[in-house]
Amino acid sequence: MERVKCLIIGSGPAGYTAAIYASRANIAPVVYEGMQPGGQLTTTTDIENFPGYPEGINGFEMMEDLRKQAERFGADVRTGEITAIDLSKRPFKVVVDESTEIEAETVIISTGASAKYLGLADEKKYAGMGVSACATCDGFFYRGKTVAVVGGGDTACEEATYLSNLAKKVYMIVRKDYLRASKVMQERVASKDNIEILFNANTAGLFGNPAVEGARIVKFKGTPEETTLDIAIDGFFLAIGHKPNTDFLGGQIELDELGYIKTDGYTTATNVPGVFAAGDVADPRYRQAITAAGMGCKAALDVEKFLVENGIK
Repeated sequence: MERVKCLIIGSGPAGYTAAIYASRANIAPVVYEGMQPGGQLTTTTDIENFPGYPEGINGFEMMEDLRKQAERFGADVRTGEITAIDLSKRPFKVVVDESTEIEAETVIISTGASAKYLGLADEKKYAGMGVSACATCDGFFYRGKTVAVVGGGDTACEEATYLSNLAKKVYMIVRKDYLRASKVMQERVASKDNIEILFNANTAGLFGNPAVEGARIVKFKGTPEETTLDIAIDGFFLAIGHKPNTDFLGGQIELDELGYIKTDGYTTATNVPGVFAAGDVADPRYRQAITAAGMGCKAALDVEKFLVENGIK
């Protein structure tokens, strides 16, 4: 059975950055890319807020650059998904694609988090063409335009408030007849003249060619008062939460109340010695490429220190 010093699970900014640092430390990491090689950023058209790219860069291209950089220093980047893992003792045992078994002295989990979607076919149709799950990533492209934010919690209010400083008008599409958000977030939304809240509203679909030009809204769905209206928008932002990609861990790692991996606060260490977490899978707050990359760096340095302290060569 193959044994590796460091197994990196996931290949977004966190996983690839961890691979770069671990490779340069002569740890010879093995990276399994998972279901979405390159992570969420590969679905983003233009990234303009990552330092070092003054003209911006396509998300797929940036992830390709990170991968090549990791491979240049000796990282072994492989296609495959971890389908089973045993963290009960070291070396940890993992199964790749339900067939290949590997032992690992240390593991870095950088599997990211997936944005929750409504499940509309139009969300896929207009991905990167008006549909987004990250206002801080894509809001800049909608300066002076009209956008809609779906959701009624703190995240939705935060995204709507952020977008209100860029966009001409922001609709909030809220399923219930009230906002679930905290009082302070509700007050921030109320203070913005260009935010209009559509209560008792569900999105039935999007339309436009080739990009989003509007949304069809059903109000008071399933009641005698049910009505349909179309709103003209240029951007459609999902803000109904994220789901950390931790199901494969089977409850072996301590998670917070939202399902994100808990780290010790100063390092990327989890409650299992030798297992570290980096990027969106351990970050319910920032969820940015640059913060994920920073955590990947920390995780690799933490692995290096762990290997030295435990006499693993």
